[in-house]
Amino acid sequence: MTHPKEEKTLVLIKPDGVQRSLIGDIICRYERSGLKLVGLKMLVPTKELVEKHYLVDPEWRIKTGKKTIESYLKKGKNPPSDDPLKVTEIILNNLKKYMIKGPVIAMVWQGMHSVGIVRKITGGTEPLTSDVGTIRGDLTIDSYEVSDIDGRAVRNLIHSSGSTDDAEKEIVLWFDKDELINYKLVGEAILYDINLDGILE
Repeated sequence: MTHPKEEKTLVLIKPDGVQRSLIGDIICRYERSGLKLVGLKMLVPTKELVEKHYLVDPEWRIKTGKKTIESYLKKGKNPPSDDPLKVTEIILNNLKKYMIKGPVIAMVWQGMHSVGIVRKITGGTEPLTSDVGTIRGDLTIDSYEVSDIDGRAVRNLIHSSGSTDDAEKEIVLWFDKDELINYKLVGEAILYDINLDGILE
């Protein structure tokens, strides 16, 4: 079994984050938490890669469709369809268009509870309702309402894995094994050493 401190998660800085020159700010937020960057590259994704990525969870279409319909109804609005699969098809098409518009930064972060820590730092999916102090809450202003009016994906800067299972599946889509670097950071002694040995000589 993998030790929790070796947990990995995938983060993508989407085209809007790259175009707004937020790469350094975003990396800094994760790095300051104590997570370790073990994989990093820039690429322009293909439609096929984006589709594989979002369909990595076989239940994604149903879950996302239902969640989206509920969100519309909660706001007193009519969803684009009552069929979760049709709703998700619209979302997926918009995501594909959005994600292939320009380069993205793909990263793998490693550390204790990395999936949860990254999601906490990143913030909620919708920037408008994302907490202040999170990346999405602080660095962008988009909303579902505006993206729906414009017929596009919400521009929320980042994708981060939703679970450790998702992370495992997503990482192998975006990275070859030899692109992930196994190394030690000096700061790991403070985060992970049981007795903090070696601080005082």
